[in-house]
Formats: sequence, C-alpha cells, structure tokens
Amino acid sequence: MAKGKNNAGILAGLLAGAAAGVIVGMLYAPEEGKATRKKLKAKANDLKDLAKEKCGDVSERVKDQYSVFASQAKDTYGKVSDSVKEGFDKYKDQAAEKAKKVVKDIESELDSLK
Repeated sequence: MAKGKNNAGILAGLLAGAAAGVIVGMLYAPEEGKATRKKLKAKANDLKDLAKEKCGDVSERVKDQYSVFASQAKDTYGKVSDSVKEGFDKYKDQAAEKAKKVVKDIESELDSLK
C-alpha cells in the first residue's frame, strides 16, 4: 500500500511542477496577453487530460489489486471454514461418544442402587 501512495504523491508532484513551470514560462514569454491566455488554457487542458489518464491508470491498477486480494481472501476463508467444520465434526462426535458413556455409567450406577 505504501508504494501506491508514494507513486500517487510523486505523480501529483510532477503534475503540479509541470503546471507551475508552464504557467511561469508563459507569463514571461514575450507575447500578447490574448495569445498567452490561449496557450495557458491549452496547456491546462492538456494537463487535465494527462491527470485523467493517469488517474484512470491508477484506478485500473487498484481494481486489479482489489480483485487479487478479494480472490485470496475468499480462498483463505474457504480453507478456514473447511478446517473449522472438520474440527467441529470431529469434536462433536467425540463429545457425543463421551456423553453416551456418561449416560451408561449413570444408568448402571442407578441400577446398582435399586
């Protein structure tokens, strides 16, 4: 998880740095205000599109990792569930046998008291 957060932070930093660099470069360029504003708008749209694309890529990777994790969790749950059922059945049978023995012992003690 930390690796994904780190990559997202790096991506955000790169995009912010690129945007700042473009804006500063445009503002100091020797062009008319109208042309500069037009270029700034175009660059902002390019950066917005790039950010959407990268966000989509990250989203797809997260979905893929979620699918892998969910599959592993289901497998683990199935194994644990099966193990618990087996243990329950085993100890249930043992407890039933011991209970039958106790009942027989009590009955024989009661018969001997008669």
